[in-house]
Amino acid sequence: MTSNALPDHGTRPAPGSSGYAGSLPAHVGDVIVRAEHVEKYFGSNHVLRGVDLEVRQREAVMLLGRSGSGKTTMLRCINFLEEPTVGSIEIDGLRLEADPLHSRSREHQEQIRQMRLRAGMLFQDFNLFPHMTVLANCIEAPTRVRGVPRDEAVATAERFLDKVGLLNRRDEYPARLSGGQKQRVAIARALCMEPKVLLFDEPTSALDPELIGEVLRVMEDLAHEGTTMIVVTHEMHFARQAADRVVFMDEGVICEQGPPEQILDHPEKDATKRFLRRFLIE
Repeated sequence: MTSNALPDHGTRPAPGSSGYAGSLPAHVGDVIVRAEHVEKYFGSNHVLRGVDLEVRQREAVMLLGRSGSGKTTMLRCINFLEEPTVGSIEIDGLRLEADPLHSRSREHQEQIRQMRLRAGMLFQDFNLFPHMTVLANCIEAPTRVRGVPRDEAVATAERFLDKVGLLNRRDEYPARLSGGQKQRVAIARALCMEPKVLLFDEPTSALDPELIGEVLRVMEDLAHEGTTMIVVTHEMHFARQAADRVVFMDEGVICEQGPPEQILDHPEKDATKRFLRRFLIE
């Protein structure tokens, strides 16, 4: 594994590159996630075309774009659920180069494991263990992967279950929970690993409309509390309320980015305007 110090880039890049278009919010810190020149091919399909992205501590970044724009693939490349074809990912000083030819080597797999400890991933379909209680789901990874003592893991799990409003369901099994409750448990479970960044892949897309709000409220609270997160979403109101920065992707590149009021109300690129116009019509 290689660990590089985070360099000082000085002046921030212009819109459409890896940094901010404008001033940084006062609450954000140093760069915690850096993706450089990330490309991804699926066979002959060139999905990501040299993406550069930086995310800072305590920053909430929303990835928007039409289906097929590359946003979910980018999210999956950040914690190597998909192996980038070209480029590098850095999280909290741990930098990993794309290496498809050696992707199955023991050394490379250990590097990926270390990377995933830093990036908690939340999926559309919850992925809870059905044979375990809510509490057992939350303490499984901390005790088995990180070696946290059980009593300490339980205390942490109870704290995060309380945060998502489900401490009273700690002894229930997933089958007895609603979809919204399952997703909130999944959020608590991810938080129990104390990752440097949370990655959300359209976390409400599998939920009934009446359950979406309860999950988005938890996520908005986390954003306002300074949880570092990257969220792929089509929930425009949530993006406006929770985001420090909105990143719009189109055809495998970052088309433009900036504060939500800039991108959602005054987009510059035609592709962004067309995408947002669809939501105004709906």
